[in-house]
Amino acid sequence: MFSMVTGFMNYGQQTVRAARYIGQSFMITLSHANRLPVTIQYPYEKLITAERFRGRIHFEFDKCIACEVCVRVCPIDLPVVDWKLETDIRKKRLLNYSIDFGVCIFCGNCVEYCPTNCLSMTEEYELSTYDRHELNYNQIALGRLPMSVIDDYTIRTIFNSPQKKKSKSLD
Repeated sequence: MFSMVTGFMNYGQQTVRAARYIGQSFMITLSHANRLPVTIQYPYEKLITAERFRGRIHFEFDKCIACEVCVRVCPIDLPVVDWKLETDIRKKRLLNYSIDFGVCIFCGNCVEYCPTNCLSMTEEYELSTYDRHELNYNQIALGRLPMSVIDDYTIRTIFNSPQKKKSKSLD
């Protein structure tokens, strides 16, 4: 008889403990219900990228001395540098420079080790295409200046929208 009573007591304690855990879980769920959504409406709203964001690489053709340091420090030997040796001035002349962003891992080593700072990382992250061959950028495509997300008037940036609402309400 004593074992049956202790069995009922243990069952009751386990039931109370399970109900407490369910209640705690339900309270956590309710506390998340009144939070603002984290998702954004992507094509129409964009997040401001971080300060050290590593996006598309920008290349300045005039600064490059064709030293090929970027190729040597790249973990996958990605940048293709074509140059010609000018014997009369004893310098290399850059003919072509290209990077395939379909293969690039955006590590930033080429930008960090470039002695002339002709490479820089931009905040541009929209590189998707239907054809992977379109991701092979030559020096003309790499030299295109990136459009800043903040300066794009067609898109409402998430970073600026609450400030604009607050400043309008204060005026």
